[in-house]
Amino acid sequence: MGKHGIFVGLVTLDFVYLTSSLPGINQKMVALDYTVTAGGPATNAAITFSYWGNTAKILGVVGEHPITHLIRSDLASYRVEIQDLDPKRLEPPPVSSILVTNSTGDRAVISLNATKSQIIAENLSLDIVQNVNIILFDGHQMAISQKIAELAQAKNIPIVIDGGSWKPGFAELLPLANYVICSANFYPPGCETTADVIAYLAALNIPYIAITHGEKPIQYLAKGIAGTIEVPVIKPVDTLGAGDIFHGAFCHYILHKEFPSALQDAAKVAAESCQYFGTRRWMS
Repeated sequence: MGKHGIFVGLVTLDFVYLTSSLPGINQKMVALDYTVTAGGPATNAAITFSYWGNTAKILGVVGEHPITHLIRSDLASYRVEIQDLDPKRLEPPPVSSILVTNSTGDRAVISLNATKSQIIAENLSLDIVQNVNIILFDGHQMAISQKIAELAQAKNIPIVIDGGSWKPGFAELLPLANYVICSANFYPPGCETTADVIAYLAALNIPYIAITHGEKPIQYLAKGIAGTIEVPVIKPVDTLGAGDIFHGAFCHYILHKEFPSALQDAAKVAAESCQYFGTRRWMS
């Protein structure tokens, strides 16, 4: 039977173009392919989590601007429920424009994050974490994430942090986590190396820590025991969303396996996704 996960954070509308190269100044290009999807770290993780028949709910800001129907229809097609944190919002949602270079799979992204749509936590009840097996936070809605994390910790619900980059508020949120999985770009204050980051997180008594390095091995610390996980060698078509997909897959596997095995299987899924254009086609 599938599990129930909540994913808290950023919801965007992504316009993704496959191109032969990046455009120069004043240059117009015709894309080789394109796709329009809902995006954001927590959103892509939720869609990935639902792939195995789990129930996924995204908590983020969507609102009622006309273009939000594109977000809603995309999430509905992947059976992901939305709990809109600002349902009467009239402003457009954050929109990302993404160029993926066909020959390398590298991506260039311009977007807005959730800085203009922060929600203050008010009147949250324990019902929000009722019958939930796992919760992921991507750091884009800090105030409400802090409150939900406190509710989850009180009910012993596993908490996963997606540490893409350091954001104000992480210092308060991180100590509540069971699993913190960071990118190589995640540097808490005073940290300059991966060893610094691991030491910083370990000092917060976080039981399980991992740092991803793209195609290089994943470093982890599991209750004080260090190790590495090899990443599958592939020829990437598109690396967009690979980290988000990794986190969604991890949330699935950690409910069934030990930490190193969950990391390894999530890395396989992320590598598979990089062999397809966009963040969805790997599923089919």
